[in-house]
Amino acid sequence: MNTMNPIASPGNETLPWWKGAAIYQIYPRSFMDQNGDGIGDLAGITARLDHVARLGVDAIWISPFFTSPMKDFGYDVADYRDVDPIFGTLADFDALVARAHGLGLKVLIDQVYSHTSDEHPWFVESRSSRSNAKEDWYVWADPKPDGSPPSNWQSVFGGPAWTWDARRGQYYLHNFLSSQPQINGHNPDVQDALLDVARFWLDRGVDGFRIDALNFLMHDPALTDNPPAPATDRPRSRPFDFQIKRHNMSHPAIPGFIEQLRALTDRYDGIFTVAEVGGDEAEEEMKAFTQGETHLNSAYGFNFLYADQLRPQTVCAALAEWPGEPGIGWPSWAFENHDAPRALSRWCAPERRDAFARFKMLLLACLRGNVIIYQGEELGLNQVDIPFEQLHDPEAIANWPLTLSRDGARTPMPWDAEAMDAGFGSQSPWLPMGEENRDKAVSLQEMDEASLLHHTRRMLALRAAHPALRYGQVAACRTDGDLLILEREAEGERLTLYANFGERDIMLDNRQGSRILVAINGARGECLPAYAAMLVSA
Repeated sequence: MNTMNPIASPGNETLPWWKGAAIYQIYPRSFMDQNGDGIGDLAGITARLDHVARLGVDAIWISPFFTSPMKDFGYDVADYRDVDPIFGTLADFDALVARAHGLGLKVLIDQVYSHTSDEHPWFVESRSSRSNAKEDWYVWADPKPDGSPPSNWQSVFGGPAWTWDARRGQYYLHNFLSSQPQINGHNPDVQDALLDVARFWLDRGVDGFRIDALNFLMHDPALTDNPPAPATDRPRSRPFDFQIKRHNMSHPAIPGFIEQLRALTDRYDGIFTVAEVGGDEAEEEMKAFTQGETHLNSAYGFNFLYADQLRPQTVCAALAEWPGEPGIGWPSWAFENHDAPRALSRWCAPERRDAFARFKMLLLACLRGNVIIYQGEELGLNQVDIPFEQLHDPEAIANWPLTLSRDGARTPMPWDAEAMDAGFGSQSPWLPMGEENRDKAVSLQEMDEASLLHHTRRMLALRAAHPALRYGQVAACRTDGDLLILEREAEGERLTLYANFGERDIMLDNRQGSRILVAINGARGECLPAYAAMLVSA
């Protein structure tokens, strides 16, 4: 069993450890290669956990390491209960958990419930006939009279979401790659099997789950066509972008399965669950998935992950969706992850990146909710331009050159600037390092107290030290052009963040009596230069 590690809260109550936690996402293939084969592994993660612990985060989230053909790099699971040999063994995972817990870090792992690999034994059996024990574990449908797919649904990665299977003489649904068949989440036996998977890892000592693409778990059994999406001035690189995804995902029965999962996790101590939720109705679904005390603990969407710009209005709009009223869930926020281009490459010009990296780390520390830091974000890593011939990302290959490759955000961590392999563990990593990122190596930043790495540690320590930042309410969120004024309060403490999102100086009103807790990028007195910010206490 796991321990709660409660934190102090208003009214002498105790809050669970995850309330306002800082979580560090690790993408195993690119974190640290311990055996020299060019691919990061679990032993490599264990070897570098000291670095993560020194950041001051509360937990790590490890992206999939399960047995997989790796056509979508672990998100196509062939065995939910084992470690793929390229990452190690179950014993390696147990050692990782033990080391993390010894350092005071909780361990979260991905759960991919909406689909499996087509090599998973469940699907192998399901496709073998229409009369086997798992014939209804996936979404199968007869063709239309003219032989065409049963609906107009399109896959995320491009092309129809249906593939013909001659063995059954039917189409099967896949919302992603054709090698990722869609699980039939309506089937009670499938639900029981997924809960058994969760139980397996809970018994192994994990402290929670990040649940991938949960709103794809159930579909409209009537296979109703999706309506066309309204016209937009945004570029559309995939047929998927031309539809409102109303019927192939987001079925209203999904919260019922979530209640079962919550009932299971409540039998253990201190378990945290967070769902990834994207799509046309993300905010509504995030609330449905986290409502009250019988659903998931948290959810995070794509408010920031795919935003072309970071604007103060974006921040206030995102926070307004989670007002802290009874029954409304707890949000989680990320500026970067393994699926989105690096934020510094999206949000500012190259000459502004050093200042902007500090700016966004202070902003992240001040948001109400949990905050998720993606590996390398603490170093200010940039998106690497991966040439077509070196791409691995199936989405980028299919939509070249219109989709910015996810590979560019998955490049190896630079640990040692002097080493030939930048300390990753192999001189032939699965993706190129990116020479610009080599210059941001941990070894260099450790020696520089003014580095982003040290700044990140200070911002996380600041967040942990102030109840108003960790779990307090949003007392106010206001914007005035490029200026954000964000007020947080808890336990009689009221803190205000003044942040300039623009490149021109902003003069603030008189703030006599305020005590400055932190000021960055030249913030002084009543003046905020470009990308400057200060946090003050009344």
